Amino acid sequence: MTDHMIDSVLSELERYYDTVPRVGGARAEDFGSLTLFVQEGQGWPYYARPALGGPDATAADVERVRARQRELKVPEAFEWVAETSPSLRAAVEAAGLHVHAHPLMVLETAEELPPHPLVRLLEADDPLLAAAVTVPALAFSDPGTAIGEAGLEELRAATEDPSAEERRARVASMLASGRTGLAAAVRDGAVLCSGQYNPVGDVAEVVGVGTLPSARRQGLALGVTAALVARARERGARTVFLSAGDEDVARIYGRVGFRRVGTALIAEPADA
Repeated sequence: MTDHMIDSVLSELERYYDTVPRVGGARAEDFGSLTLFVQEGQGWPYYARPALGGPDATAADVERVRARQRELKVPEAFEWVAETSPSLRAAVEAAGLHVHAHPLMVLETAEELPPHPLVRLLEADDPLLAAAVTVPALAFSDPGTAIGEAGLEELRAATEDPSAEERRARVASMLASGRTGLAAAVRDGAVLCSGQYNPVGDVAEVVGVGTLPSARRQGLALGVTAALVARARERGARTVFLSAGDEDVARIYGRVGFRRVGTALIAEPADA
């Protein structure tokens, strides 16, 4: 992929990032250099990000948005791509926020990723949907690729929490409307790994791929990703991308055709 192609892809992703909250039910509040997306009704909490074509944000701009986020009682979160908004990191750090960096990767190969025998796509009425939307929360609470302790007992308890039903209903609505697709690795009726893709036009982002910590290092995450990529392409996606959790995870995705094109940055208060 040439530098010109990478620039073109990054521009495409900027448009995607600006559009996906709007189609997801968020209200866009204009702060000049920044746009704050606020979810209206049930749904994912969103973030602030650079306004398309806007000027560079200052620390004062960031503080204005943070004040509005506190007023609305929503997360004080900012997301952007380092290469397309290079000055924003200094501004958010000057405003006292902590920045997390994640490799931003685009699927470069035209070959299909190999299917995994345990992985299948789930629909809105699937009885395993509650477990499938809960597994990533357990995975991300114990980040990394090492085998962890959380297993089926922890998943069962987490699925019985009232918040799990809220997540299930939200994702079920998105599945029914075509705003997301979900795949899961299932063994003996238990969900071990799951993830989603969110399409906007002919661009799709693979999100929330997480493996139950006790079931890691079995190729399940790549199997789930393969299923999501195949479905996204089947539904018309031309560009498929993701943000890897860290460099180790990025190397795994690199082995199946994802190429790093930039760095996705997330800023939030240090105690978040």
